[in-house]
Amino acid sequence: MRKRLSACVAAGLLVCFAVSIAQAAESQVKRPNILFIIVDDQSPFDLKVYNDKSELETPNIDRLAAEGMVLDGAYHMGSFSGAVCTPSRHMVMTGRTVWHLPIGPGQKTCPKNIEDNVMAAVFNKAGYDTMRTCKQGNSYSAANKKFTVVKDATKRGGTEESGSAWHGKQVLEYLDSREATKDEDPFLIYFGFSHPHDTRDGTPELLAKYGAVNHTDKNKLPAIHPKQPALPINYLAKHPFHHGHPGLRDEVSVSGVWENRDERTIRNELGREFACSENIDIQVGKVLAKLEAMGELENTYIVYTADHGMAIGRHGLQGKQNLYQHTWRVPFIVKGPGIKPGTRATGNIYLLDSLSTICDLAGVQIPETSEGVSFKPVLMGEEEIVRNTLFGVYNGGTKPGMRCVRQGDWKLIKYDVLDGKVRETQLFNLAENPNEYLNEHGKDDPKLKDLAEDPAYSEKLAEMEALLLSEMRRLDDPYRLWNQPDDGLPPVREAAKPKKNAKAKTGKPVK
Repeated sequence: MRKRLSACVAAGLLVCFAVSIAQAAESQVKRPNILFIIVDDQSPFDLKVYNDKSELETPNIDRLAAEGMVLDGAYHMGSFSGAVCTPSRHMVMTGRTVWHLPIGPGQKTCPKNIEDNVMAAVFNKAGYDTMRTCKQGNSYSAANKKFTVVKDATKRGGTEESGSAWHGKQVLEYLDSREATKDEDPFLIYFGFSHPHDTRDGTPELLAKYGAVNHTDKNKLPAIHPKQPALPINYLAKHPFHHGHPGLRDEVSVSGVWENRDERTIRNELGREFACSENIDIQVGKVLAKLEAMGELENTYIVYTADHGMAIGRHGLQGKQNLYQHTWRVPFIVKGPGIKPGTRATGNIYLLDSLSTICDLAGVQIPETSEGVSFKPVLMGEEEIVRNTLFGVYNGGTKPGMRCVRQGDWKLIKYDVLDGKVRETQLFNLAENPNEYLNEHGKDDPKLKDLAEDPAYSEKLAEMEALLLSEMRRLDDPYRLWNQPDDGLPPVREAAKPKKNAKAKTGKPVK
């Protein structure tokens, strides 16, 4: 009896010992770090990973793409303000859709406790160290303050102290301090830049590389230089109709461009933009090298994106207040544990999905307030897209403004601006016309144009019109366009692509 009892005790001790070893091993597994890089005003088509004809050199961004995944369908949902970055950055921080933010027409629909559920607050509660550097202003200050370390300033100059190198320095110094104190906590670093937003004052050597000058004389055109980037493929000297925002700063007051859309001005401004973007790439490279030296690179999810795209001559526009692909889309590259190097996926993501996704990647509880969808299954190669339909808005000018919707290869853009003086509809097949050529581009191929007036596509046009109205209802858009019913119907609560047996970290089915 005693022998049997002793054997039982010994077996029990062995089980306890095995469990303790397993728990100890589990506790030693390092949680992944997050480095979220966001630049200010950058079209995906500026980058070689999206446009192989681009003359911009970004070896470190190219490296992230080679070692991670490029998403070809990443979008910001839009804006009700001329400062498009403001709602965009609110969406990044909260995971809320454009009409459900703590600002703007839909602020009453935002939960009162939203500040406790923004990016830094969520990761602070999960035991992460949080740090940010970014431009000052045009953002969500209440969310920004939640980061434990904040080093914000607007840096759009052409020197180490006045430009992008300043933001890089803040991250490097933060990593140095962690190394010095042997800080083992996982970290979330929000690594933001003030460029390539204007004023695009590049460093002298990079301006020279791209044949550009910091042009300041409104009464003269900048000099032509053979090193300047070529005009964008869908360049126009003038947009065919008014964009609907009279006096819009980005279209009339940007230093070096103003209202000029001639070849000399646009090529010089692209050179300035490329100089600023390459400088950003240099700073990203320094941070990657530091993480590698610390042994943290392979355990860090690195996101590279922008708050929205940019025109700079495309379609005869200059700013970010439009819904063409070059501006509605954003670059989005992710590298990290479990992501197969050198892969691409469509994604069909919004920037507002970022919060849910980085939580999912880090094993952090996704806040109930987030309306975003985790696209971790896309990053892990399990899914191609997370939703079928994409919606965009710009109405920071005259109301109700612009709307767009995309499903599959088809995209509809509508304009209802200037008190009804401009009411336009555009229909594109993006598989055949990815650059959204208009009649004004003068292409011989009849498919390389806006198809809205072509009777052969009347059924598709009607289908896309109905889809747009459905999305506007679903997302609580408070406006209606001239040919839509102001019917007061409740929103239709559907649109995300259902995923096979997928569940978010909340344990709820993904919507």
